[in-house]
Amino acid sequence: MGKRIYNFNAGPAALPLPVLERIQAEFLDYKGSGMSVTELSHRSKWFDDIINEAVERTKRLLNLDDQFDVLFIQGGASLQFCMVPMNLALEGRPVGYLNTGSWSTKAIKEARVQGKEVHVIASSEDKDFSYIPKGFKVDPNIAYLHFTSNNTIKGTQWAKFPEAGNVPLISDMSSDIMSRPFDVKPFGLVYAGAQKNIGPSGTALAILRKDMLDRVPDGLPSMLKYSTYAEKNSLYNTPSCFVVYTIGLVLQWLEETIGGLENMERINKEKAGILYDYIDRSDFYRGTAERESRSLMNVTFRLSSEELEARFVAEALKQDLGGLKGHRSVGGCRASVYNAMGIDGVKALVDFMKAFENKEG
Repeated sequence: MGKRIYNFNAGPAALPLPVLERIQAEFLDYKGSGMSVTELSHRSKWFDDIINEAVERTKRLLNLDDQFDVLFIQGGASLQFCMVPMNLALEGRPVGYLNTGSWSTKAIKEARVQGKEVHVIASSEDKDFSYIPKGFKVDPNIAYLHFTSNNTIKGTQWAKFPEAGNVPLISDMSSDIMSRPFDVKPFGLVYAGAQKNIGPSGTALAILRKDMLDRVPDGLPSMLKYSTYAEKNSLYNTPSCFVVYTIGLVLQWLEETIGGLENMERINKEKAGILYDYIDRSDFYRGTAERESRSLMNVTFRLSSEELEARFVAEALKQDLGGLKGHRSVGGCRASVYNAMGIDGVKALVDFMKAFENKEG
């Protein structure tokens, strides 16, 4: 095997090494079929087993009962931005959004494009999205309340999810799905682009409460209706077979190697804690998110100049620490420490940060 780096990319992001090794071992001949998993028919018994196992593992990890459907929808989270208002808005009622950064802003735009009456219930735009809003009142008349659970670009995360009474919550959990346990009952829909925390790019995992299907209008194109995916077990057309297969392997790793989401959360808190503790003790590095809003998945920080940041990123890569450049819209530095990043990688990064500070500080 060639050299592997510590991969801090925000997405497509690192996958667990045992999963990649399993893919490699099975790639040419999946379970004695004589075919690669990329060649199997999506109508075959082999793929039926793959998709059903991924659904069952999702249900076990998140304690989902039969009220919820698990769907795999192509187009990533960005397609969900338009499918949510298209399918789940209600006639004569506004839709509610909480705006905590770029992805929320894009979701709001897609609802407005469709002519929906959008109520932005709370926003952290006044401080450049560096915090998670608190103390807002939710209008009980809204059709749903949409929020982004973790903000990859700004490095903020909802530690505690908003409460909306009887209004169904809808969340884009692309970057922290399966990173911690949560109570799914208040949610009408949870969706996540796979490429940050659970698989390769090309598909969104959607967890839909069945009562939401009553809202889906008849006049939508088939491929834009949640009911199409729910009725056909995500097999109305050819799904992203390889992505679903890989998600299933990642979920197996979470369930059997990590031991479930409580253990995963404990590890994630430890990883982020190591990084934030060092940043807080240093005068050389400055965290960009307010402390109580900090993300366990994306640790964002600045140095004293853009020139120094560029040098930091370049020298880190020479030490096999990749993907540390901040998002192009904000600059700075960002270490994405999703589930697949081990504590060893975080410690290696902190060692490099100390050495760089000693040299440049």
